[in-house]
Amino acid sequence: MLNQLVSWSCIALESVLLFRGLRSKLGSRYPAFYTYISFVLLQDLLCYFAFRWIHPLYTYIYWTTEFLCILFSCGIVLEVYRVGLSAYPGTARITRKVLGLVFALALVKALVSAANDPRWWLEATAKDVAGTLRAVQGIAIIALVSLFLFYAIPFGRNLRGILVGYGLFVCWTVICLTLSSSVGDNVHAFLKNLYQVSYPVFLVFWLVHLWSYQTNPASEVEVPLEREYERIAAATRRRLHDVRGQLAKVVGS
Repeated sequence: MLNQLVSWSCIALESVLLFRGLRSKLGSRYPAFYTYISFVLLQDLLCYFAFRWIHPLYTYIYWTTEFLCILFSCGIVLEVYRVGLSAYPGTARITRKVLGLVFALALVKALVSAANDPRWWLEATAKDVAGTLRAVQGIAIIALVSLFLFYAIPFGRNLRGILVGYGLFVCWTVICLTLSSSVGDNVHAFLKNLYQVSYPVFLVFWLVHLWSYQTNPASEVEVPLEREYERIAAATRRRLHDVRGQLAKVVGS
């Protein structure tokens, strides 16, 4: 009974969140976040109907959609960096490229590790990928928050809701995944139920902060972030130019 109540409350909250995103045109400003919520809603509906009417396929459907959800969630972190650092395009561009590379390497590592398990396309893969990518996402979010605090960069209500809500969700997921692999069956079941019950709380948090659009306030103080990026980029270009010149001399000789 509790599981059904949680499932239907999540479906209702996700639907309202998507409706408000379309109504307030936040969906076009945060497409990665709303794409993720849309896919989670689709996953909830598919898993519910699979559990009720095609139970033998439920496990395959659940872990396949869970795997895809984890991949979609990486876009949220990249989007937070894009929007949060929109005033600093050079810095945002290089950080997104670095994060994209890190996510790709983490995904490959998790898949290679999970491939050694005979259940690799089921629970093993999803848990390994989730643990690895969620940990990378958590580090990236902490780094961004630290950057905002260090340079006193303001962020609006919408971005704060996505950043804080998703950051807490990622941290809680990592904690549950870490503990569930090292505890007994009773504690594992308790953590699983606690994780399911906590998810609607994050949905309510997002709904409150994303009910309507609010612009990100401009910084009232000069932030030397982009200037530092340009200085590093210029130094890198000079070094590459010198290396190419040295290679040309070696080849020519």
